[in-house]
Amino acid sequence: MPLPSHIAENFNRQADACIMLGSPFTALLCRLIADRLETNSLFARRIGDWKGNPKDDALPLRAVGGLHALARSGRCPRLTAVYPPHAADPDAMWAGVAAAIEQEDIFLSAYLNGPPQTNEVARSNAILGGCLVIAEKTKMPLELLEIGSSAGLNLAFDRYRYDLGGGRWGAADAPVLIVSRWEGDAPSLTTPLTIAARAGCDAKPIDPKSQSDRDRLLSYIWPDQFERLARIEAALALAAKSDVSVERADAAEWLEKRLTLPATTGRTRVIFHSAVWHYLTPGTKDRLKTMIRTAGASATADAPIAWLSVEPDRTDGSAAIRATIWPNGTTHHLGRSDHHGRWARWEAG
Repeated sequence: MPLPSHIAENFNRQADACIMLGSPFTALLCRLIADRLETNSLFARRIGDWKGNPKDDALPLRAVGGLHALARSGRCPRLTAVYPPHAADPDAMWAGVAAAIEQEDIFLSAYLNGPPQTNEVARSNAILGGCLVIAEKTKMPLELLEIGSSAGLNLAFDRYRYDLGGGRWGAADAPVLIVSRWEGDAPSLTTPLTIAARAGCDAKPIDPKSQSDRDRLLSYIWPDQFERLARIEAALALAAKSDVSVERADAAEWLEKRLTLPATTGRTRVIFHSAVWHYLTPGTKDRLKTMIRTAGASATADAPIAWLSVEPDRTDGSAAIRATIWPNGTTHHLGRSDHHGRWARWEAG
């Protein structure tokens, strides 16, 4: 039996997004799954019988992530042979996928269990811009608190170098280069920015020192985006040697504990997240919003609190960049960012 129509439609919508984000290989793979996958394997039945919302659960990305992990491993040569940099037509690609399902059905089915984590490091361009705005307005060093940190790559955004089209930021010898096109009323790159402390949490953190963890993270990076893969590999190598660690914890419980610690005078606490909000349960979202606003209500001019988010909204194709800064509680609509960090369009806020 073919996939149910609503599941197939979701894979086709993901294919459209992959084209827009510059991955024709992944787009073709999603369309092939939508058109040709028959529910005669454990992998296919799990996809066809998916109980949750396939869009909210990122089901297509779970499926293609498992196939990419298997192709990278080399355990199924017929699959590896149709993955970039090798060229393959649709029939050859599907023959490789079919061979992989037959050989590694249990592995591919199990890969569907967890949500994808890309920890897209190029999103740091939007986080950098948001933190420059916060630093300019508060004139203080920043204490970073990130929820949904994954491997902690964006928690170390200030350790990268940036080519932003009209300007550059960061140490010239930094091993990670992020190229992003900044447009509009961009934040000033001359604003002093000091990170005084940083901490992060994730329900399933990625350990940059673990080869299996690195392999899983890289499996969710689309295989025909070689520069993106190389950039994240460089960021993982830097993270493996750094002092940044991510605590395994529920986001609301972790942040509640952090916010009960006394604020440090002369620092701005910055709670931030990117491409995380839609993975949280409604209850967790409500708890986070309540505790952040409660903490903001007790902020002072000597110990401000900021909430920075880079998250998808109802506008397709990009994420909204917003920052709310207390004690006055003003929300600044800073602009929009490409989901993979290729550009940011800044507004006056």
